[in-house]
Amino acid sequence: MDLQLRGKNVLITGGSKGIGKAITKVFVEEGANVTITARDLGFLERAKAELGGKISIYQADLTNPEERENLIHTFIEQNGTLDVLINNAGGSNGGKAMETDMDLFYQAMELNYFSAVHLSKLAVEHMKNQISGSIINITSVYGRESGGKITYNNAKAALISFTKSLADEIIPYGIRVNSIAPGSILHESGNWLRRMNENPEEIKEFVKKDIPAGRFGAPEEIANVAAFLASEKASWIVGASINVDGGQSKMNF
Repeated sequence: MDLQLRGKNVLITGGSKGIGKAITKVFVEEGANVTITARDLGFLERAKAELGGKISIYQADLTNPEERENLIHTFIEQNGTLDVLINNAGGSNGGKAMETDMDLFYQAMELNYFSAVHLSKLAVEHMKNQISGSIINITSVYGRESGGKITYNNAKAALISFTKSLADEIIPYGIRVNSIAPGSILHESGNWLRRMNENPEEIKEFVKKDIPAGRFGAPEEIANVAAFLASEKASWIVGASINVDGGQSKMNF
């Protein structure tokens, strides 16, 4: 299927490894002009060398509001338009609520939530001018139901809520906002691989018990959905939170 993404200007946060890197690869294969951003310049350079295509890299700490503003300003200056924004940057910290310092709650919200909110607002100001655009927020099935680390889950739940609110507000401008809620995804830089190496029997039991499909998901399976959502093939999908989880979520919608 031709998703008609060739020549589109795409910005992917956290695009140098894991799910973000897989998303980058799919958009490059579709012929898009892709810019990826992350904190680690080494990972960015390796991703660019490995994936080739029209990839630009931009080093930034997205927990810093000024760096977020500089990112969007530079992107527009270099590309002219912003067609697709993928808010993928994120991470987890802490443990149980009563054992987690308040600083970690604030840090989790800044990285997983406020960075995406701010970048989306900045992107919309430019997308309005072209009466088109797509914003995709990478969340988690644990943003839709309980499970996992509380700081991460709180932030992802907030991002799912923001997705719907922003989507309804700006669809009159031709800008679609949606989110993808991955289940447990196995990749080279993720927690699941580390935990599998530390305790393979425990993780094997987790997969058997909690993932009906009987395996972890692959980053490419998230990336393919992201590319579809960014395309006009998904023109009537607005404000949705789409589970991509092999049946892991306990919710029936």
